[in-house]
Amino acid sequence: MFHRIFAIARKEARQLRRDTRMLFIVFFFPVVLLAIFGYAINFDVHHIKIAVYDQDRSEYTRDFINGLISSEYFDLVTHIDDDAQIKQLLDEKIVQAVVVFPNDLSRKLLSQQEVKVQFLVDGVDGTSANVIQNYVNAATYSYSLQLTKEYLAVTGKKLYVPIDLKPRFWFNPDLQSTRFLIPGLMGMILIITAVISISLSIVREKERGTIEQINVSPLSSLEFILGKTIPYIVISLINATIVLLAGYILFGIVIKGSILLLLLGTIAFLFAALSLGIFMSTIADSQQVAFQAANVTSLLPSLILSGFIFPIESMPAPIQVLTNITPAKFYIVILRAILLRGMGISAFWQQLIYLGIFGTFFIVLATLADKKSKMK
Repeated sequence: MFHRIFAIARKEARQLRRDTRMLFIVFFFPVVLLAIFGYAINFDVHHIKIAVYDQDRSEYTRDFINGLISSEYFDLVTHIDDDAQIKQLLDEKIVQAVVVFPNDLSRKLLSQQEVKVQFLVDGVDGTSANVIQNYVNAATYSYSLQLTKEYLAVTGKKLYVPIDLKPRFWFNPDLQSTRFLIPGLMGMILIITAVISISLSIVREKERGTIEQINVSPLSSLEFILGKTIPYIVISLINATIVLLAGYILFGIVIKGSILLLLLGTIAFLFAALSLGIFMSTIADSQQVAFQAANVTSLLPSLILSGFIFPIESMPAPIQVLTNITPAKFYIVILRAILLRGMGISAFWQQLIYLGIFGTFFIVLATLADKKSKMK
């Protein structure tokens, strides 16, 4: 049995070695995807364009604005002189927010009265608007605390803060969304390349007519499928290594956990992904059909349902159940646990079991489909 499996694996490896264009795409395409998606998909909001409508024109308003634009989060585009310009600037998307200072701001501050500063934010993009709101709240609180300290210092009083909140962010102290997205992007890239590359293997035998010779040989369906899968596991492991190296070079993603556990999780994931691809290859009649089926079953679910971008916990219950159709969901949990948190197997052993069940299920389906095709 093992001799026959090895013979099929060696035959497939030789065919892959001759197909240099395919190998170039398999190894080059993931790195390009990682670079494009890694730099393009970024939820961090920087250099927010703001305009200032300063009706007070005092030292206080100048200090407030200087505090805003001294960081990388805000860029001052222009000063405006009347209300009519506010709508124009926001309508034409020249700025994303307008700061409006009342004309009695300094007078109220000097008399220890409450002052209200208005921020008008473009809310078309709700995600960016929420981020801008958080930045504005933090900047306003910081300046307000500064004024309070100055006032208490003049009066000889000491600032008393009953509860001093100082949050600390573990695993991603800079709160960079790229560090959260890159592991998910790795999973999505690997499942796409693995499923598509192997989905063309059996179909290629059908189109060349060599499948008939295989059907009349003493080779069983399971041996044939396993022999076809082994070379792609090796290629996918090399691919995973290249993607990890690219993630380290381009985005500084380091492996905080065990490399052996990462290898175990990657092998389990590739087994599941390749079993899905081999099933698509078994039921398809042409390489075009196999390619389309592989795209539909790998790209869309891994992009939408894997938790790569959209949190699964916030989805409706029926959709959460539907997310189990993609092995990328389980692999992303493993990657984030090992790469970002440095966790052990206790954090993702269930994901390994799910991947094993997923892969076994589709290997069995592919074997049954191959047996059925031989009986025709």
